Amino acid sequence: MKFGVVTFPGSNCDQDIIDVLSRIMGQPVENLWHKNHELKGADMIILPGGFSYGDYLRSGAIARFSPVMQEVIQFAKKGGYVLGICNGFQILTEAGLVPGALLHNENRKFICRNIYLKPATTNSLLTAEINPNGALKIPIAHGEGNYFARPDVIKSIEDQDQVLFRYCDELGNVTPESNPNGSMHNIAGVCNAKRNVFGLMPHPERAADPILGNQDGVAIFESILKSVLA
Repeated sequence: MKFGVVTFPGSNCDQDIIDVLSRIMGQPVENLWHKNHELKGADMIILPGGFSYGDYLRSGAIARFSPVMQEVIQFAKKGGYVLGICNGFQILTEAGLVPGALLHNENRKFICRNIYLKPATTNSLLTAEINPNGALKIPIAHGEGNYFARPDVIKSIEDQDQVLFRYCDELGNVTPESNPNGSMHNIAGVCNAKRNVFGLMPHPERAADPILGNQDGVAIFESILKSVLA
């Protein structure tokens, strides 16, 4: 499976995801510069974490208009797989490719620490192969990760099983105390109605290398590969 990882001005997790996909998962990867219009035959596009354009206007708001995003949007509309992680999730919401928005964290502070999350559905590439009753320890690093949507949108994504992950405690209990940023319904990730575009706030690529002492993130990448290549 061939992946394309986009680099925007201010991306800082692009090389992390390239390293995990190529070295650990053994997949071909193309690094895509944001000004290019060519996706180079990728089967899945990754929008990585970071601070695209310094987030000067609003997280992801400027990157959404980068030339490569014209191609990513058309790719997604044709059913191509797209995953946005952290800042990439913010870009996807700004582009209208996934529902909702990412607001400032409830405590108005940047949060960088390990959290726990659990699948909210098994009906997605990211979660199909993951134990729905377990909890994954995955880092977060964001100032605007507070997932918000209008009540009617929340009802719709809940009814259509579009919530991918929820923040939980280490035992898998979804509680207010396990919610690190104030996200509605403890939502840590969502997909679109067609189930080919995915937004995820935690960083699985930061929990994939044995040298880091945590490989829980590998489960997400393995789920993608097994679901697509099955």
